[in-house]
Amino acid sequence: MNKKNKISISILAFLMLITSVSFQANSEINIKDPNKDKILIYVLKNILTRGHFVVKDMNDDFSEKVYKNFIDGLDPSKRYFTQEDLKEFSTFKYEIDNQLLKDDVSFYNLVYGRFSEKIKDAKSYYADILAKSFNFNKNENIDVDYDNVPFANNESELIDYWRKQLKLSTLSRIQDKLEKQESKLKKDKKHKTKSFKELEKEARAEVLKNMNELYLRIEELEHEDWFSTFLNSVVGAFDPHTTYMAPRIKERFDQDMSGKLEGIGARLLKKGIYTEIFELVSGGPAWKQGDLEVGDIILEVAQGDEEPLDIVGMRLDDAIKFIKGKKGTEVRLTVKKKLDGSTEIISIIRDVVELEETFVKSTIVEKNGKKYGLIDLPRFYIDFSDSNARDSAKDMEKEIERLKSENVSGLLIDLRNNGGGSLKTAIEIAGLFITEGPVVQVKYRGQDPVVKNDVDPKMQWDGSVVVLVNELSASASEIFAAAMQDYGRAVIIGGNQTYGKGTVQSVIPINNFYPKFEDDLGAIKMTIQKFYRVNGGSTQIEGVYSDIAMPDRYSYMKFGERDLEGALVWDKVPQAKYTQTNSYQNFSEVVNNSKERIANNPKFNLINDYAKWLKKNQDNTSFSLNYKEFSDDSKKQENSAKKYKTAFEYKSNLTFNSPKYELPSLKKDSILEQKREDWHKNLAKDVYVAEALNVLSELKLKDGTQIVKN
Repeated sequence: MNKKNKISISILAFLMLITSVSFQANSEINIKDPNKDKILIYVLKNILTRGHFVVKDMNDDFSEKVYKNFIDGLDPSKRYFTQEDLKEFSTFKYEIDNQLLKDDVSFYNLVYGRFSEKIKDAKSYYADILAKSFNFNKNENIDVDYDNVPFANNESELIDYWRKQLKLSTLSRIQDKLEKQESKLKKDKKHKTKSFKELEKEARAEVLKNMNELYLRIEELEHEDWFSTFLNSVVGAFDPHTTYMAPRIKERFDQDMSGKLEGIGARLLKKGIYTEIFELVSGGPAWKQGDLEVGDIILEVAQGDEEPLDIVGMRLDDAIKFIKGKKGTEVRLTVKKKLDGSTEIISIIRDVVELEETFVKSTIVEKNGKKYGLIDLPRFYIDFSDSNARDSAKDMEKEIERLKSENVSGLLIDLRNNGGGSLKTAIEIAGLFITEGPVVQVKYRGQDPVVKNDVDPKMQWDGSVVVLVNELSASASEIFAAAMQDYGRAVIIGGNQTYGKGTVQSVIPINNFYPKFEDDLGAIKMTIQKFYRVNGGSTQIEGVYSDIAMPDRYSYMKFGERDLEGALVWDKVPQAKYTQTNSYQNFSEVVNNSKERIANNPKFNLINDYAKWLKKNQDNTSFSLNYKEFSDDSKKQENSAKKYKTAFEYKSNLTFNSPKYELPSLKKDSILEQKREDWHKNLAKDVYVAEALNVLSELKLKDGTQIVKN
């Protein structure tokens, strides 16, 4: 059987499996059943047990995991439940699997009902505690490692948990206020100072204000939000990347993947009961219209000529629904202006808004008389609903062509903090740097791996390549980096290893199984495959180890897939048939030179020491609530931190400039121009970019391509 047929059968089998859930569901549950919760449970358990990469029985172990996940999800800081509550809940600890099999949500109803009562109680707890001064002479401590702190034994002990947490928040604010006061006094001997008692009262008032704002947001949450927490406790028992997405979360996911939305092009912020303009998207409708400004407050929203709707006090997600809308439609905003407090009605015609920071961008830098291109790829984006829309592969191809026209000698591809995205675009981008051949292997459960190939014989860029990664480079980023490493096509430089997410998720709309159900049921993002490199090793857990590792702040932290509970294990499959390019005549020499520079660089040594210091502080989770001890500890910490103040202060002699094609756009768009200037300044101060460019400038291509058969 050829590979193409095997791929088709794999996909067909998966679709048939999912469709069978739909048919059974329609026959066993009344579509008009108003109880969405039961429908969601029914569909999700069927999809997961049949389609998830891991075969997992819904048994007592599974039940115990859901039990823990849900309680921790509702109460991660141990602020609400007591041991008395847990004793009552524990009767369900090994029964949740049985309940789920019967589409029974009794456990959820019990825990959520109790949680709702506790939320109401909490408002009186913190208000009463913050109404009185704390005793900062008392010797007591608080441990903020809530994963290991036990739940309070009873209501009285719970209130004491609250007292300690609020006392710590107040203490931190007092310390901050005293430091600012001392700083001002040094500059101005006549500066009027406040007593400790006055500062303590101010600090408590600020903590109270923050708590009130927090509970205002909590009260805005609806049943759907809390039930989503339960559903994610269920689906998360399969693996950390399988999640249920409520309708509005799914909408945000689509927006992130495509890098665009339809609306006015403004980021909104909830401040108390008001919706405030936080940022205008450069080039968006609101930015072009010109009247809306950062800091303005939206009071009312009208659709075209319709009556305006008052959104004061409305939850932010709901307000956004009314402000967003289809391209070409009009929205009229009644706005309170930040500058003079006047009220103004602003009409904006909605349009497609591209989120510029999501997309590929490039810059050119000169080093040792040669020009090099740096391409920043923040995400492997794609619009699944529109094959003609821009995506990261198309944009990357254009960017490379533009840089080639400016005669760059090498490319530095920055994948730091790139969490992944579309596998399709990752394969296509890898194909820009090789002639043709396998890029990645993917495997469904119980089946042989399928090789995903670049089928385009054209090599868009045949010059030197360095790929810059860190511990936050994940998923599709790791596929690209691994392919470049396995082919010998690029030097991988950055953190010791990338994130280690070697699984593939498929987003499946729940309404596919209940097309007649009127409400949007959301979607499940489910792990259906694992990634494998062309050399056969999985990127799961291990990620991609850099050819050249540079110390950074994450070096010793618990970080990455390997530290996630329930993460799938590393394994391997047979190697794919591919031909290495082994593009460089001096690869080992360049790598060794860089390692020697890093080892002898005082800056990198300081960063390494800083990473160890951060790890030590991460492990220290206990704080004194005695003011003198807290203050002494803070001063010791501050003095210790001074040693690392300059760890990331760096200045190269490099100058970064936008490519020529972008210059006309910068002249028209001052916001974009400022963003580019800021980016270029940061690149010139980036020690990691500087070393990556050192490596790029030293690489020498072989004369002709040397093929090594595998």
